[in-house]
Amino acid sequence: MPIINISVTGKPDTTLSAEIAREITEITAKQLRKDPTITAVAVSYVDPRHWFAGGKSLAEHGNNTYWLDIKVVDGTNTKLELEAYLKALFDAFGRLLGGVHDESYAFVHEVPAAAYGYGGKTQEFRFISGRLKAA
Repeated sequence: MPIINISVTGKPDTTLSAEIAREITEITAKQLRKDPTITAVAVSYVDPRHWFAGGKSLAEHGNNTYWLDIKVVDGTNTKLELEAYLKALFDAFGRLLGGVHDESYAFVHEVPAAAYGYGGKTQEFRFISGRLKAA
């Protein structure tokens, strides 16, 4: 049920957006064990002349870059899983965008289950309801 916001350098491209959404959803399912059927992805584009790393635009660097921001429930992933996820993301964006600048970022927000949800229900509610049904 994560929501993933992604910004990449370049011009809006619906085909690339679909490829990014598909691949990042797959990586998130594999590395973080998140259900792909309830994973949401939003992709936006920034002109590389307006994205800066180390004081120079990405256009000047001759690279692409990305910023990925994902929210997951606190305590559902280990440090090793998160490390593998960040590596898989960097590799994927390297393939999807071409050479990505080292100053490409991903941020995994681990948020409390009581403060995060969808469909009007928190993840904590879903967890407790699932445990009660199992009992």
